[in-house]
Amino acid sequence: MRLHDYAPRPAHLKWLLDSDPAIRWQVMRDLTGETPNAIAAERSRVATEGWGAQLLARQSPAGDWGGRAKWDLITLWSLVVLKDLGLDPASKPARKMIDRVAKGLVFKTLNNRPFLHGETEPCINGRILGVGAYFQQPNKEPNHTLAKRLLNEQLEDGGWNCKAPKSRRSSFHSTICVLEGLLEYERAGRKSGPVAKSVAKSVTQARKRGENYLLERGMFRSLRTGEVINKRWLRFSFPTFWHYDVLRGLDYLRNAGVKPDGRVDDAIRIVMERRHQNGRWPLNLLHPEYIPLQMETGVGGASRWNSLRALRVLRWYNNAR
Repeated sequence: MRLHDYAPRPAHLKWLLDSDPAIRWQVMRDLTGETPNAIAAERSRVATEGWGAQLLARQSPAGDWGGRAKWDLITLWSLVVLKDLGLDPASKPARKMIDRVAKGLVFKTLNNRPFLHGETEPCINGRILGVGAYFQQPNKEPNHTLAKRLLNEQLEDGGWNCKAPKSRRSSFHSTICVLEGLLEYERAGRKSGPVAKSVAKSVTQARKRGENYLLERGMFRSLRTGEVINKRWLRFSFPTFWHYDVLRGLDYLRNAGVKPDGRVDDAIRIVMERRHQNGRWPLNLLHPEYIPLQMETGVGGASRWNSLRALRVLRWYNNAR
């Protein structure tokens, strides 16, 4: 694989930077190596301009984004997108937003359990753990109870499945949602006291098992047959919501600091093959889940989100080589 052909060129970077603050600050951090002050200044604009500001403005005073059936899922996906945009948790708009969620939202069908304490399915709880840890208040420990629950639900093969205990075989979808949540929890725990650090050790061990679940299957293949499990996983979208795909899996490994080895070679090749001749990656599909925000909607057209994530994944892979 000629990875040097996939390094971002000035024209690619200019196109990425001519975008929303949520794209720009991550390009500056992951691709152009700007100074910390410049990155922080650009990141601060997510709360007041573009997609981040639009989504924040659509939260109701009660704390949700739904206002209709399935408000809980619409709210969760909106929180996940705000995290993915990189909204600074310390900003005043972020503090106001998460305070509304923490004080106003409960699962009425679960005896009024607070929203950020989670519900019943590992895939949902992984996402809730992640946003709760990312947006947690300074000097406050993350949700140890929810983290321990997810650790107890890990299956023998190393992953998770929302259909357990009926199914003892893990799901890529559930596993990636839990892994991302545990990573955010672990990072938040490092800033807390000794209790959090002791739990974080168990979380690290569980994450490594979950990562191996993905890696042993080449990020998209059946362990038994070697066949592609789901061809939709070879097509990339954003937002991902609860859906797994190869780019999401690789971007998680990069974010977690996993050193790539030969088990990701085929997945990296898929990412390289998805690039168009113009050096940009397309939006391959859109998932049916809803949030009150439109970002990239032109399926088949060039996607800044996919291009940004693909380029930083290839840089991560290339640097390790």
